[in-house]
Amino acid sequence: MIRCLHLADLHLGWTPQFLGDMRAGIRQKERDELLQKAVDYAVNPASRIDLVLIAGDLFESHRPDPSLVEEVLRQLGRLERAGILAVTVPGNHDEISYHDSVYRLRGDSWPGLLVRNPMPELVRSADIRGARVHIYSLAYTGGLTRVSELEDLPRTSEPGLHVGVFHGSLDWNTGDRSLPITSQALARAGYDYVALGHIHQHRQTRVGKGAAVYPGAIEYKGFSDPGVGHFTVAELGGGRITIETPKAEVRRHVAHDVDVSAAESQNELVQSCRGLSDPEALVRITLKGAPPFTINLEALKAALQDEFFHVEIEDETDVLGADLINTYASEPTIRGYFVRRMTRRIDAATTDRERRLLQLALRKGVAAFERGGEGR
Repeated sequence: MIRCLHLADLHLGWTPQFLGDMRAGIRQKERDELLQKAVDYAVNPASRIDLVLIAGDLFESHRPDPSLVEEVLRQLGRLERAGILAVTVPGNHDEISYHDSVYRLRGDSWPGLLVRNPMPELVRSADIRGARVHIYSLAYTGGLTRVSELEDLPRTSEPGLHVGVFHGSLDWNTGDRSLPITSQALARAGYDYVALGHIHQHRQTRVGKGAAVYPGAIEYKGFSDPGVGHFTVAELGGGRITIETPKAEVRRHVAHDVDVSAAESQNELVQSCRGLSDPEALVRITLKGAPPFTINLEALKAALQDEFFHVEIEDETDVLGADLINTYASEPTIRGYFVRRMTRRIDAATTDRERRLLQLALRKGVAAFERGGEGR
């Protein structure tokens, strides 16, 4: 039995979206230490890792910061010194196609095995823990990789474990750079294990006698891309495949729904949200319900920014409460005229989509009057 640590989509060098905040630098440093955490796990004798497969997008871009590259090479060197073979496959973010790609500039000194061939090949056969392991892969290269020919994947007739490593889209074609690969092609090749990258969710699929696995992105990039929070370890041998998902040390992310209907003022809403305070977490607060007042989202976020490591606020509230709409509509002001006109249009809407858009326009329009002091 051999144990493989399967990594993909680490996206080292990714810059957090909350720029201008000292916490953005802390967050980027945390994410850039993810490979070190993975190597720490791999070299720990208790983990019993024999092989590390990095299935693409190790970096966020093909030109990462030189200091980050040096640290990555140092970490991969730790695996090499521990006798663990590391296989690195370029992805679409850190594509090898470019003349200044990190893999072209530093490829000759890359620890372990760096895949650089543009079409699928047997890239290494090695004896690992008494088993003969054959590894197949390619690095997508613009102008050289012939995606139309990926239906016929290589496989040696030599006995042993056969492992494919590809950064691509399984049964999903979104263009050549996504490296579309079919389950049928993988099944015909007869690989025991296919280490995939590109899709950020953890997925396991049977392909022929083997399994194709996406480990998922470990770390959070955003609430639409939150990461899986674990490593993926595949134990292979004896005709069996066992997948383990040991927890990785990552910063927590939490999503909360807050019903604004019960709050009578902006200040009361702020206090309600402060009750969720978690200075170490990445937090999204989604506002629900019908507010009896106009919410100032900018002021709300400013009031909460020190309550969390990072906070995002989504406004999914319904159109303003009926009492407040009637109050605004009765005003002899520009705001009153706007509200009266918008409510008539909402009443005349013929589709749900049109009605939702108009309700959103009403809510945003009233908020704009509040900010500008109009209609008072």
